[in-house]
Amino acid sequence: MTTNTHNERWSLRLGRGAGRAWRGYLRREQRVVTSLDARRWPARELYEALYCARGEMENRIKECQLHLFADRTSTATMRANQLRLWFASFAYVMLEALRRIGLAGTELADATCESLRLKLLKIGARVKISVRRIHISMASSHPFQTAWRLAQARLAPG
Repeated sequence: MTTNTHNERWSLRLGRGAGRAWRGYLRREQRVVTSLDARRWPARELYEALYCARGEMENRIKECQLHLFADRTSTATMRANQLRLWFASFAYVMLEALRRIGLAGTELADATCESLRLKLLKIGARVKISVRRIHISMASSHPFQTAWRLAQARLAPG
């Protein structure tokens, strides 16, 4: 650990720098300044397990705010705003389960919430409801019909 003294009254202890990343065909050096123990957190593990995971978490929060409308808290009462946040959180949990369970191994397994909403949920279909079942007829030209059916089969009860 090095000490960088800027003047007599103030000094800053700098942690170690870590990490190199490959992004596609470009090699970019990433630096992370931390005070974590170097023996416990080797540079590559620190960058990939901690730093990148934190960025991915921030991306998921932004996705919930932007695409599931979790940032719309403009109603007059606190209860209504709280209910909106609950609905957005519930929608995120449902879409994450759809991604993790229903769409595992498909081209939509890593899709954003907006992509799932537009490609799988906002589609035209005919719904017939009888006493014992619900029958959904989709257009035969739907581009993600196989992924939709696979997800439906994986998430169906029993």
